[in-house]
Amino acid sequence: MNTQSALPKFLLWLMLALTAVLWFATLDHNTLVRPDEGRYAEIPREMVATGDWTTPRLNDLKYFEKPALQYWATATAYTLFGEHHWTARLWAALTGFLGLLLAYYTGMRLYGQRAGYMAAMVLASSFLYFAIGHINILDMGVSFFMNLSLAAILLAQRPQATSTENRWWMYVCWVGMGLSMLSKGLIGVAIPGAVLIIYTLIQRDWALWSRLHIVAGLLIFSAITLPWFVLVSQANPEFLWFFFIHEHVLRYLTPIAGRVHPWYTFIPVVIVGILPWLMPMLSALKHGWTRNVADSKAFQANRMLIVWIVFIFVFFSTSHSKLVPYIVPIFPALALLMGEQISKMSGKVFAWQTSVMIPISIAVWFAAPMALKGASSEVPAVLFANFVPWIQAAAACWLLGSIIAIMLARREKIVSAVTVLSVAGLLMGQAIYLGYNALSPASGAYAIAQQVKPYLKPGVPFYSVAMYEQTLPPYLDRTMTLVAHPDEMEFGIAQEPNKWIAEIATFKQVWRKQPYALAVMSPVTYQQFKDEGLPMREIARDTRRVVVVTP
Repeated sequence: MNTQSALPKFLLWLMLALTAVLWFATLDHNTLVRPDEGRYAEIPREMVATGDWTTPRLNDLKYFEKPALQYWATATAYTLFGEHHWTARLWAALTGFLGLLLAYYTGMRLYGQRAGYMAAMVLASSFLYFAIGHINILDMGVSFFMNLSLAAILLAQRPQATSTENRWWMYVCWVGMGLSMLSKGLIGVAIPGAVLIIYTLIQRDWALWSRLHIVAGLLIFSAITLPWFVLVSQANPEFLWFFFIHEHVLRYLTPIAGRVHPWYTFIPVVIVGILPWLMPMLSALKHGWTRNVADSKAFQANRMLIVWIVFIFVFFSTSHSKLVPYIVPIFPALALLMGEQISKMSGKVFAWQTSVMIPISIAVWFAAPMALKGASSEVPAVLFANFVPWIQAAAACWLLGSIIAIMLARREKIVSAVTVLSVAGLLMGQAIYLGYNALSPASGAYAIAQQVKPYLKPGVPFYSVAMYEQTLPPYLDRTMTLVAHPDEMEFGIAQEPNKWIAEIATFKQVWRKQPYALAVMSPVTYQQFKDEGLPMREIARDTRRVVVVTP
C-alpha cells in the first residue's frame, strides 16, 4: 500500500469538476455520425414511439444483433429529456465517466490514493477511451460493466479484504457480468470467466474459486439477464439462433460480418489510443508482472490486470470480426497499472517518458494537412480543410501540455505533471471531437433532413432506394421502406418480407401509382432514374444523397 500523504481535497474536487465539464459539455454539439450513431439513436426512438421495449427494431424491422440495455437507457433519456444529440450519446458518456470514478476508487483501494488519482487521470485523457466515451455506440457501456466485474474481483480477492467485503464485492462482480451481457452479449461473461481461469492456472491459486460465491452469483446473474432473454424469445422464437449462433459463434469464427482485418490491427490502435501515455504504458506492462509480489501465494492484482489485458488483446486479434472500439475494455486495466507505477516514479523518469510526446505532437501538427488525401466525391476536400485546424489545435494541446508536464516533473511535482498532461489530453480529445463536426455534411444526414422536413406529411410513403442512410430516420422521426437494399436488416426482412420492396422494377411500378411519396437515393441512382424518365422532383441533395417527391 502506498504510504505517501493524501492528496489535497481541493485538487480532487477541482479535477472532478473540470473533468466532468470537459467530458459532458459538448455532447450536443456534433450531429449524428453514420452509420453507428444513427442506428443506436434510431432503435430507442422506435421503442419510445411504439411502446415495445422488448423487441428491438431498426427501421421497423426486427434487429437482434445486440441486447437491449443501452436501448433502454437511451429510450429512457429520450422520454425524460427529449430526443437530442446529447441524450442519444448520454449512456456512452455516462458509463465512460463512471469508468473514471471506478478507476480512481479501485486504484485507491489497491495501491493508494495517489495511484487511484493518476489512474483516473490517465484513463480520462487516453485518446481512444475519450473518443469512445463521446460516440453513441455500445462499446463504452459494455467496457464499463466488464471493468466493474474486474474491479470487483480485484477488491474482493485482495489479501486485506474481510469475508464480508469479499462476499459483497463478488456480488458486484456478478452484477457487472449480468449487465455486461445485457450490454453486448456473451463477451460480458465469457471474457471475465476466461481471464479468471487463465489467472488461476498461472498462479495455481485454486482457493480463489472457493471465494467466488458462485451459487449466489449465478442467481444474481440470472435475475439480471434471464427476464429479457425469456421475454424476447417468447415474442420472437427466431431470436435465440440468430443472437447466439449468428451474432456470436459465426461472427467470431467466420468472416460473415465483413470486418476482416490483419491480426496486428489492434497494435497501432492501442499505440495511438493510449496517447499521451505511450511510454508509461510500455513501462507498466514491462514491470507490472513482477511488481508487488511480496507473497507469491497471495492474490496478485497486477497479474490479473495483465492477464486481462493480454487475453482481451489476443481474443479480439484472432477474431474474424475486428473493429477499433472492441479493444476499449483493456484501457481501464492499463490505467490502473500505470497509475500504480507513476505514483512511485521519480520525476526524472516521468519527464523522460513524457518527452516522447514532443516529437509525436510536432509530427501530428505537420501531418494534419494530409487529411485532405481522404477527400472524395462524397467527402469534398473543403470539409477536410475545415477539419485540419482542429487537428493542429489538438497537436498544440499535446505539445504544450507535455512541455509543462516535463518541467513540473523535473521539479519532482509528479501529481501536478500528471494533472497537466491529463488536462492537455482532454483538451486534445475535445479539439478532435469538435473539429470532426466539420465533416458533418457528409458524415450524417442532419442538413439534408432539415431540407426534407417541410415535405413530410403523416402517413406518406418514404422509400430508401438501393441504399439506407442510418442517420436520416432519427432526424425525420420516422422509418422508411427499403428498396433493393437489405443492408444489415436482412434477418429482419426475412421475418417480415412484406415491409420492403425487393426489386427496383417493382419500386418503379409502385412509385408511378403513388399520389404523393418521397424517396431517397444516391446521386448515381437518381441520374439513372432521370435518364429513364421516371417521374420525380428533386427537393434536397448533398454529396451522398438525393431526395425526391412524386411530381
